[in-house]
Amino acid sequence: MKPGHEEALRSLRVADRDIVAFRALKNSPGVSLESTCFFAQQAIEKCLKAVLFERGITFTPIHDLARLAVALQGHDIVVPCSADELRKLNPFAVTFRYDDTDIPLISVEVVENMVDTMRRWAGEVVQ
Repeated sequence: MKPGHEEALRSLRVADRDIVAFRALKNSPGVSLESTCFFAQQAIEKCLKAVLFERGITFTPIHDLARLAVALQGHDIVVPCSADELRKLNPFAVTFRYDDTDIPLISVEVVENMVDTMRRWAGEVVQ
């Protein structure tokens, strides 16, 4: 078994918990897009990190999805969502959680597609 495999599996289990929270909140009346997408951002972050762990790639513990994707691409790993797409979720990690800004940068449907795509991909890499 690869040294990072167990950590990769753990990361995917935690991602799955965040995905459950995202799905529960996305259709809940009165829940902001910012709160909902926080869990999507977290799930995708954990999916990216799971692949990094699985492949034994050392990385700086960051929350920047684009930088994590670029780190993978630097090791010739194709990430199904572009760094530009992933960058749109970065503000949901911190900025929108502590700021009263209400700027819909992305739709919940687009976010859901990204979550599904990234989780499926990470699951195929980490087996």
